Order: sequence, then C-alpha cells, then structure tokens
Amino acid sequence: MSDSPDMDRDRIEQQRRRRVRLVSLEADVAYFEARLEILGEPVTANQRAQHKAFKLLHQSLGDLILKTKLQRMDDG
Repeated sequence: MSDSPDMDRDRIEQQRRRRVRLVSLEADVAYFEARLEILGEPVTANQRAQHKAFKLLHQSLGDLILKTKLQRMDDG
C-alpha cells in the first residue's frame, strides 16, 4: 500500500528540515571550534569561563549532530 501524496510531502518536508538542521548545527560547531582556537590557552577568569562554555556548547552540539544523523539513517 502506498502513502498518500500528502504523507509523501510531509515526509519529504521532514527530511528537508533535518538536513537544514544538520547543516546549521555543523556551522555552529565550526563557530565554537574557531572561538576555542582564537581564545587559545585561557589566562584570565573570564577567558577560562568562555573556554568552559565554548567547550560545553561544542560538545552538546556534537551530540545533537550525532542524534540527527542517526535519526536520518533510521528514516532513510
């Protein structure tokens, strides 16, 4: 039994949204990698706080990317 045209469109739209989300997350990860590289070895308390925050955000986004890629594979 085939899906209705509306269901096909919905599935295609969901896949498109996931691709856009994945690209956006990857861009965010690249941003935080660059910020960490620019920051270098933190010296001040403010720099240490930034470094900690950037690393945490980088890791969280990496986890979201993995989850999104796994979800795409399940849908694929």
